[in-house]
Amino acid sequence: MSEDVLERVAPAGRALAYGGDPNQLIELYTTEGRPGAVVVFLHGGFWRDAYDRVHARPLANALVEHGYAVALVEYRRTGGGGGWPSTFDDVRRAVTVLRHDTDPRVPLILAGHSAGGHLALWAASTSTRFAGVVALAPVTDLVACETDGVGGDAVTLLLGGTPTEQSTRYASVDPMALDALPNVSIVHGVDDSEVPVDMSRRYAKEKGADLVEMSDTGHYELIDPLSRQWTTVLDAIARTVTKHRAAIGEGV
Repeated sequence: MSEDVLERVAPAGRALAYGGDPNQLIELYTTEGRPGAVVVFLHGGFWRDAYDRVHARPLANALVEHGYAVALVEYRRTGGGGGWPSTFDDVRRAVTVLRHDTDPRVPLILAGHSAGGHLALWAASTSTRFAGVVALAPVTDLVACETDGVGGDAVTLLLGGTPTEQSTRYASVDPMALDALPNVSIVHGVDDSEVPVDMSRRYAKEKGADLVEMSDTGHYELIDPLSRQWTTVLDAIARTVTKHRAAIGEGV
């Protein structure tokens, strides 16, 4: 089962601190020579401290095997000093460090899974430096997340209340409330019981994002390099890089 990836052991990357808290850390995975892109990956776990970057290490190592450098971002999460505004401050600070330190000739792709997909979409809305976004089973609608109880009380813990109580906060970080982004690719399993695929369908329809729906696929296959769905994830990243290079007039 692909949920096993949550416990699978894989090598860590080189640690780069971007703050004084133990969770303000980026793991860097590099390639020999210039990579095809740098994938800035934000892990999921409904923004909760119980889930950290470790479960995304198999994905990071597998991406390196396919010629991508990876920056696996850790950030403060609810129950461990995160929430509003700490989680967002951390992500903003981490991606700013990476924007400044990355070779400008190499496309910088924001990617994330589940709640990390939400953070990737939000982070992309704060800067034009990114070549595109690849969101895997992302939380794209925070109001619906709270209303429908997706992740239990995860979003109310993140933002400190309901959409009625914290309307300004929701509006500032909810992908459905933000402007459409260029070059967004979403992959979502039709049988996802954690984050419903209808959320991605609504986002793709309203914002013009590319959406690949995968049959017989739940929530975790998309971050499991041993799954049959992994090639679709690789295709989404490669397509995002190709579209970016075409948009700026570079050869593929």
